[in-house]
Amino acid sequence: MLTMNEDLEGAINEYLRLLDEEEYFEAHEVMEEAWHPLRLKEHPLANLAKGFINAAIGFEHIKRNKKNASKKAKKVMESYERHIHLCKIEIEHYAHFCEAKDKIDRLKTQHKNVFI
Repeated sequence: MLTMNEDLEGAINEYLRLLDEEEYFEAHEVMEEAWHPLRLKEHPLANLAKGFINAAIGFEHIKRNKKNASKKAKKVMESYERHIHLCKIEIEHYAHFCEAKDKIDRLKTQHKNVFI
């Protein structure tokens, strides 16, 4: 049986892979599954994980390009922005979270027309 710590590390790794494949909804789902036990235990990484969940869904809105996609993407990205300060060197899985942050920042730059 995997510990919550191992589940989180695996989820972040899968999240990173899915971002690379532009599978944003699936990335959101993977991170959300890891987030639930964090939230229930009021784990200090719960809000950071929630920010990454919302970042992924923001890019899914852009990918689907439905009505108000930019507005929806900006709104969910606010959660990411609100929680990203929690990505500090002293947290568990810092290197993985930092890599995810870098990927999100690159995606935001690619879609700067949405996030200006």
